[in-house]
Amino acid sequence: MVRRERVRAPGNDGASTATAVTTAAAAGCRSVCHILAEDPALADAVPQAHREQAVQECIAEVLDVATGVWRDQVTSVIYDGIGLLVLRGLLIRRVGIDGRFGAEILGDGDVLRPWRGESEPPALAVTAGWQVLEPVRLAVLDMRAARRLARYPELTGVLVGRALERSRNLAMHMAIVHQPRVDVRLHMLLWQLAGRWGRVRGDGISLPLRLTHTVLADLVAASRPTVTSALSDLAALGLVRTVDATWLLSGEPPGELLELRRVALAQP
Repeated sequence: MVRRERVRAPGNDGASTATAVTTAAAAGCRSVCHILAEDPALADAVPQAHREQAVQECIAEVLDVATGVWRDQVTSVIYDGIGLLVLRGLLIRRVGIDGRFGAEILGDGDVLRPWRGESEPPALAVTAGWQVLEPVRLAVLDMRAARRLARYPELTGVLVGRALERSRNLAMHMAIVHQPRVDVRLHMLLWQLAGRWGRVRGDGISLPLRLTHTVLADLVAASRPTVTSALSDLAALGLVRTVDATWLLSGEPPGELLELRRVALAQP
C-alpha cells in the first residue's frame, strides 16, 4: 500500500509540488505525518507569518510502535538524516554491563538516533535494548524530512536545544543514582519526572506514567524487591502513593533535587 501526499515546493508560490511517498512496512503502518501539527512546541519556533506554510511543508514518514520490547527494525527504519522524533508515547533505553543495568526514559519531543555507534565494536561488553512503555508514534526524520525542516532554520535551534536538555537530564539522573539510599533515589526520580510529565491537582502532583517496579529498579540502579520496599517506606511517610493507576507525589520536592537542578541549569 502506498500513500502519497502533495506538498508545495518553496519559492514557487504553490505552482509546483513535491511528492512524499510512504510505504506500509512490516514494522508497522508507515504513513505521512505533519510534524509541526503534532509537535506544537516545535511549530512555535517558526515566525507566525510562515508558520502555516511550515506546518504544511514539514512532513515525514511516521512509525507506530506497540508496547513491549522493541527488538526488530530499530535501525532499519532510518540510517541517515536527523533521527526519530517522538511525537507521542513513552519508552526506555536500557543498557547493561556485566549483569547490571541502567535506563533512560524518553517521551514526547525527544530525538532518537538508534543506529548511532552500532557500526563500531564497543570497548566494553554492553547489552542494550528498547522497551516501549506506552504506544509510541515516531516521525522518521530522514534526509528527505531534514531538507524540508531546513527551510525553516529556527527548527534546528529547537532540536539542538532538546538534545542539550536531554544531556542535562542524564547528568541529573546520574547524580540521583549516586544517592546512597534507594528511597531517596526514588523520591528524587519521581519528582524529576514530574517536572516534565506531572500534573497539578488539589492533593499533590499526579505523574501519569506507567512505571512498574521493574522499570523503576532499572532507572534507580537497584533491585526490584529493594524498590518495592522503598516505595512502601515512602507511602508510609505520605510522600508517594498510587491513585487510579498514577503516581501521586505529596509535599515539596526533595531539597537535594532542587540543588541538582540549579547546578544543571548552570551548565553551558
